Amino acid sequence: MAKERTLAIIKPDAVSRGLQGEILSRIHQAGFAIVAIESHRLTKEEAEGFYAVHKERPFFGELTKFMSSGKVVIMALEADGAIARWRDLMGATDPAKAAPGTLRQLFGTSIQNNCTHGSDAPETAAFELGYFFSGRQLI
Repeated sequence: MAKERTLAIIKPDAVSRGLQGEILSRIHQAGFAIVAIESHRLTKEEAEGFYAVHKERPFFGELTKFMSSGKVVIMALEADGAIARWRDLMGATDPAKAAPGTLRQLFGTSIQNNCTHGSDAPETAAFELGYFFSGRQLI
């Protein structure tokens, strides 16, 4: 398996509940390298740009309002097969359907308040990483 990079976000619901340390610990335990990390509060416009692919979906307004409601922790993760591995560690979008021991099963409270975000494909990861980090930050 080749080394990949993926974007990971600890969402406002997890940060407001003080879960970032536990989530970061699990990221380290899973063998990911954190290539870049920052704490940030997205503006509504930044959230809209990031989630532009969902602009026509009925949940777009609610999603961007939520993602701009508080601080987030944004990371570039690197590992062999990072995209699939991060998605496995996160679990299903709906915490009620997430596998036992996954971040969303342990800490999520709803489909929206599911604590984490992750890229779903190499093309998505490239866009998402570039959205938040400059090339020099990812060296």
